[in-house]
Amino acid sequence: MPADLKGKVALVTGGATGIGLGAALAFARAGADVAVNYSKNETAAAKAVKELQGLGRRAIAVKAHVAREPEVKAMIDRVARELGGLDILVNNAGWTRAVQPHRNLDALTDEVLDGVWAVNVKGAFYCVRAAVPHMERRGGGAVVNITSVAAFTGQGSSMAYAGSKAALQTMTKSLARALAPSIRVNAVAPGLIATGFGGWTEAQCEATAKVTPTGKLPTTEDTADAIFYLATSPAITGQTIVVDGGLVELGPRA
Repeated sequence: MPADLKGKVALVTGGATGIGLGAALAFARAGADVAVNYSKNETAAAKAVKELQGLGRRAIAVKAHVAREPEVKAMIDRVARELGGLDILVNNAGWTRAVQPHRNLDALTDEVLDGVWAVNVKGAFYCVRAAVPHMERRGGGAVVNITSVAAFTGQGSSMAYAGSKAALQTMTKSLARALAPSIRVNAVAPGLIATGFGGWTEAQCEATAKVTPTGKLPTTEDTADAIFYLATSPAITGQTIVVDGGLVELGPRA
């Protein structure tokens, strides 16, 4: 039976498009009210809110750059004030810049290193820290961090991106220990998904799909299903679900 989230409030950072939007829609279909965070694409955020409201739920878009803690605090306070609280946080906002090949160490500038770390690691932490008091007022909650298979393989758009996702992977376990038993913290590690994030070409996506054990790339809906499962499963914390068609666990198929 799908979880009934009536009366619950979810916040999805980077929730206007791609994986974030998929998760936001999954929560709304289960009855939750949803806040969509964005940093630049106001048009996409407005469209997402309209789609969520079309499901009969309250929905708002909140602009904030997650790497700036004052903006994060203001965002979460607004969500709690306007929607009545906060029960679920999905740290989906991420940033990368392709630096290929990884051997090109000089191209991994401080701008890339600092930018990736600020959004992918510090931003997620800022969101959790601001969310905890609101969740605890409602008896607890759930956090789902979006990491990446790059955390396990060391591959990906850049070495900095892989390192940042590995850091978030470890921080997920640390937070799960620190916030138990009232707040559960888990992660979803997507593989290559054709959302446009990371600048992967159609040819690269097709080549990866051919060697993926399931024979196809996962979709945003596949990833949203995993996010929803972890956000609503009361016995699970400190865990990661890899959504990549089995590529990391099984290796490429012949």
